[in-house]
Amino acid sequence: MTRTLSFQAVVQPRRTRLSDAIAEQIEGMIARGELRPGFSLPSERDLSKQLDVSRPSLREALLILESRGLLQARRGGGYDVTDVTGPIITDPLVHLLQRHPSTADDILELRHGLECIAAQFAALRATDADIRKLGSLVASMRKRKGEFDPFEDADRDADFHMSVAEASHNLALVHVTRGLFNLMRINMLRSREALYHQQDNVALLDEQHAEIVKAIAARDPVGARKAANLHLCFVQASLREVTEKPSGKAAVRSKRRPATQKEGAGDSDGVAGDVP
Repeated sequence: MTRTLSFQAVVQPRRTRLSDAIAEQIEGMIARGELRPGFSLPSERDLSKQLDVSRPSLREALLILESRGLLQARRGGGYDVTDVTGPIITDPLVHLLQRHPSTADDILELRHGLECIAAQFAALRATDADIRKLGSLVASMRKRKGEFDPFEDADRDADFHMSVAEASHNLALVHVTRGLFNLMRINMLRSREALYHQQDNVALLDEQHAEIVKAIAARDPVGARKAANLHLCFVQASLREVTEKPSGKAAVRSKRRPATQKEGAGDSDGVAGDVP
């Protein structure tokens, strides 16, 4: 994976080794999300020219970063940025949750907290490139061909919400969201399989995603948070309607009392909770 980025010339510090100063610049770019997992650094020759440093000093800096687990040497030479935000939910746990549909509400509650905050900060910090990417993802979801495919749509859905988190430019939030990515994808697949019994739901989901992007592009953090909250409340309420038993009683889930709108779910400052 290659991208064009501008590295700044490194000035020889007085009390620090040049290799440490080089490593600090590259590490900072990783922390800010400018160098993302999988990014391939330029060759030593090209990178040393961009940084205006000697190749031995650059090589030492790269070895320092490799020892910190931030870079990985690739076959044939060169370095790639490692994925420091590895999964925090293991696959066995994902499969366990997948086999127990009663956990869908638990996952949606977690998504409420993360995604409302992500949308809020994305409205404050998203770059023009971030907004273009989000708009492109929404457009791709609307350009379906043939019958609805919940698997394909779930992948696009997960990519969209991951991109909102990345647009927040909060490294900790990106780390947690990416760590939960597989879990989120399974939850989105379950949601879409349940909601696709009514064709109108598909258009509503697309419109809700578009409203999130609209608020982010308008630099409206309150509106972005409200749009994300509305989207997840709709999904949660729709799933409950679909999974109700013939007797009218809701499907069995955890015995702990669910959150309610009165607890702050409906306002712009609270974390969204369950919808009656």
